[in-house]
Amino acid sequence: MNYGRITSSPAELQKCVFPDSLVTVSEGGRDLGKFTVTVEFACRVQRPCLLLRAQSQGAIDDAPCGTIVTVYLSTDLEVLEEDYHEYVKLEDHSLDKRCHMVQHDGQMVINKVTTIGEVREEMIGQDVSYPMSALRGLVTEGSNLLLMRLIALRKMVPEHMTFISFDQGLYITHTIFQLEVDGEAVEVFGVERTVHSVEDSPTTWQCYFLDDGSYGSQRIEKCKKFLSRLERPNYLV
Repeated sequence: MNYGRITSSPAELQKCVFPDSLVTVSEGGRDLGKFTVTVEFACRVQRPCLLLRAQSQGAIDDAPCGTIVTVYLSTDLEVLEEDYHEYVKLEDHSLDKRCHMVQHDGQMVINKVTTIGEVREEMIGQDVSYPMSALRGLVTEGSNLLLMRLIALRKMVPEHMTFISFDQGLYITHTIFQLEVDGEAVEVFGVERTVHSVEDSPTTWQCYFLDDGSYGSQRIEKCKKFLSRLERPNYLV
């Protein structure tokens, strides 16, 4: 298999460095919240890299929920370190997931903690590590956001490449990217991403981008959420 490693020029990366945001709505058009993402150049352990921060906040059936992702990436979009936090605040039955991964001595060390409930907490911890040689083509929750932006700017999905991800059980699974066609009046470039799972059904994201790589819209099939731009960014001319 040809496991994907994306290479990019400094000029391409420069085009990826900007903030973006979408509103989150239900299939019925109800406003559920907001999604924001920022990308900037940074330095980690004296190594030039990219820093991506993404956050979504909203409510499903009036229950507050959200995700926060912070990831340091090499210029080849290799994950150096990532923090992921997901929560749903249900009455007497909240769910909180936190996952941290970091490269250390040629390994990707991953720690995941899931906390269920508030009054009577149940904590489930997972600790795994994989050699970096087994993670060529790794796409995480954070690196995916920058990879999709780069694909949109190129208007080309990498051919004959296999990407991998971690499912909820931290098993290595395949990730598939393919082109999507949108019939909207505004010209957009669509990419569909499907993440398979060892223990669960696949999850599919359909993402559409404007010509500068900013989001036009995004649909998450598994949870029936739709993210849409309210207006064209004012930095586009």
